[in-house]
Amino acid sequence: MMEKPQLTDLVQTSLPKDEVQDVVDEYQSFHAGTVETRKQNYTKMVNDYYDLVTDFYEFGWGQSFHFAPRHKGETFEASLARHEFYLAHVLGLKPGMKVLDVGCGVGGPMRAIARFSGASVVGVNNNDYQIKRGTRQNEEAGLAKITSFMKADFMKLPVPDKSYDAVYAIEATCHAPDKVKLFTELFRVMKPGAMFAGYEWCLTPKYDANNADHRAIKKGIEEGDALPDIWYEQDVVEALKTSGFEVIDARDVAGNSDSETPWWLSLSGRWSITGFKHTPAGRWMTNKLVQLLERTKVAPKGSTAVSDFLNAAAIALVRGGETGIFTPMFFFHVRKPTKSKA
Repeated sequence: MMEKPQLTDLVQTSLPKDEVQDVVDEYQSFHAGTVETRKQNYTKMVNDYYDLVTDFYEFGWGQSFHFAPRHKGETFEASLARHEFYLAHVLGLKPGMKVLDVGCGVGGPMRAIARFSGASVVGVNNNDYQIKRGTRQNEEAGLAKITSFMKADFMKLPVPDKSYDAVYAIEATCHAPDKVKLFTELFRVMKPGAMFAGYEWCLTPKYDANNADHRAIKKGIEEGDALPDIWYEQDVVEALKTSGFEVIDARDVAGNSDSETPWWLSLSGRWSITGFKHTPAGRWMTNKLVQLLERTKVAPKGSTAVSDFLNAAAIALVRGGETGIFTPMFFFHVRKPTKSKA
């Protein structure tokens, strides 16, 4: 398999060295504005973000950029795979099916699900760097015949109506500026009777907009993860219904974790040798090394700023989990009606 970026490679491989600081400044300017500013500029904001963070993600997280419920004795990697395979299971994926992965990143889940199910999976992604890395990883995994990438904005898919047998999304539709428009577009490209399942980043009913700490957590997650806004769970369900879907199931699966292994464990203070880079101590060490590399001009100017806002996001995510006001895995499973006109 393609080697993941090493510490000395961070950011350099995704952008020319003299452009990194400018992209950092542009990305941070979006979050200095309003929610509407971020919605209007979501394409540029999200592309800037993944140009900056993809190597950091692969260095510290692997090829599957998401969380998962975790059970006692289960490794971090095994929990991610189980989380992905569950979508393949509920969608009934099998050889011969044509499946869309919405916001696929570098394709870690796409490769796992294609290998597990035998279905042909097309990953939609609007980031050139991630597509370049993911395409090479597909080839090296021997999966190029059943996995591929489509460069496109998932709000405007360049495919005919009724093209896909199933659709899934893993913590990616949170980047959409308008979920009704996104879900309506996905509804359009699905065959009648096809199913759509995914995990969405949401505010839970425990979130209190009048609580300053809650607002700070929400803002930290948005700034550190390129989100225009974060929706409540029920708003996501209503958006799916408004788009025409029949809701089969909708629930927060974060509680499926054992109490000793919550979904945010990988970002918290507890650690193992294999998961050290996820922890506060591991992130602190990485940050200090990145600072050193930037000072010595091995890493480009702006690299430390990327490490800083990713650290801030991790802290906000842990706090969101600890307080129960945020979940990265609100599960939904819906169907396009068989007699749908679209």
